Amino acid sequence: MEMSPLQHEMGLAEPFVTTKLDKVLGWGRKYSIFNYPFVTACCGMEYMSAACSRYDMDRFGAGLPRFSPRQSDVLLVVGTITHKMAPVLKQVYDQMCEPKWVVAFGACTISGGPYNNYAVLQGIDQIIPVDIYIPGCPPHPEIVMDGLIKLQAKIQHQKHEV
Repeated sequence: MEMSPLQHEMGLAEPFVTTKLDKVLGWGRKYSIFNYPFVTACCGMEYMSAACSRYDMDRFGAGLPRFSPRQSDVLLVVGTITHKMAPVLKQVYDQMCEPKWVVAFGACTISGGPYNNYAVLQGIDQIIPVDIYIPGCPPHPEIVMDGLIKLQAKIQHQKHEV
């Protein structure tokens, strides 16, 4: 019996009807990403262009942003984070339900960018764990799509609690 594309994508070695629930949950979560865009600076324009029709994040199952941390599973941090905003970002992260993932979007989010001063946090990984880094100033939408595909692979292959 030939393997279906779904079985091949889920990594099942042999075709069979029942499978591990963990693999099914991973596949389902991979294509149902609800992101919370924490947009603070100019990279927000590139985030919006990646979500629009030309690049279309929705075809990867990540097109519907949620503006409540309790309804989101991916925190997309976009732009410069100051020390004054850091507690707010940490609070938003803490309000998200498990499982949750964090994407650092752009040079300012990853390392403070060109702002090496007392007011700017030099990387959000100092206050919250980051799963995927999307580099650039600002990152091109194709790089954003690549980061999204890498996040989907990470989501699919990790252990999922029921």
